[in-house]
Amino acid sequence: MTNFRLVIQYDGKRYSGWQKQGNTGNTIQGKIEQILSRMTGYAVEIHGAGRTDAGVHARAQIANAKIATEQTAEEVMDYLNAYLPADIAITACEPAPERFHARLNAKGKHYCYRLCDGSVPDVFRRNYICAWERALDIADMQKAAACLVGTHDFRAFSSVNRRFKKSTVRTITALDVIRDGQEIWFDIQGTGFLYNMVRIIVGTLVEVGEGKRRPEGIPEILDSFDRQQAGITMPPHGLMLEEVFY
Repeated sequence: MTNFRLVIQYDGKRYSGWQKQGNTGNTIQGKIEQILSRMTGYAVEIHGAGRTDAGVHARAQIANAKIATEQTAEEVMDYLNAYLPADIAITACEPAPERFHARLNAKGKHYCYRLCDGSVPDVFRRNYICAWERALDIADMQKAAACLVGTHDFRAFSSVNRRFKKSTVRTITALDVIRDGQEIWFDIQGTGFLYNMVRIIVGTLVEVGEGKRRPEGIPEILDSFDRQQAGITMPPHGLMLEEVFY
């Protein structure tokens, strides 16, 4: 039994997210497991580092799968890429220590949300950048972003159920708001993220950029623990999982 570490790249536009679900086979995890099960002749389960939402993309999602096979890592990678749809690719595959687990061993994640507040968005990147009609104030968004760096209870910035029993405390190690021409990048790194947390943080910063909120009001939102006090949930297609840290 070999524990393989996979690096996976995918365009999430037409998928129902990473995690396999009972009501649909149209997930990234489901597609990969289906092919590995065909290759081995038995049901194979893979573990991803994070559960990206429907429509969210990944440049370097990490997963691991324990497989009884005589095939090399290169052969496993070639087999997967031969049968995976064109919008999912295995960019690396290697044997990992037996106890390696993509999710449990992860130390942090890096996401980037891309937005265009220019008048003419690039049509060739429309599936990866959220078009925004109104110009945004970068300086105010940067001030607001600084208030979110550090260890906080991010319940107000998540879509977790009210009965959610686990801790909603997370640590954001970096949150940069960068303008690159017409594009604005919300670059965020942290130890872990709650359901919809990145998209809600960006939505709140966008409302600050529009002048609907004050940058100084971010601590009040954190202290409220109330999802209704934070901003909108941004569309998924602007979000990319860039990297997982170990």
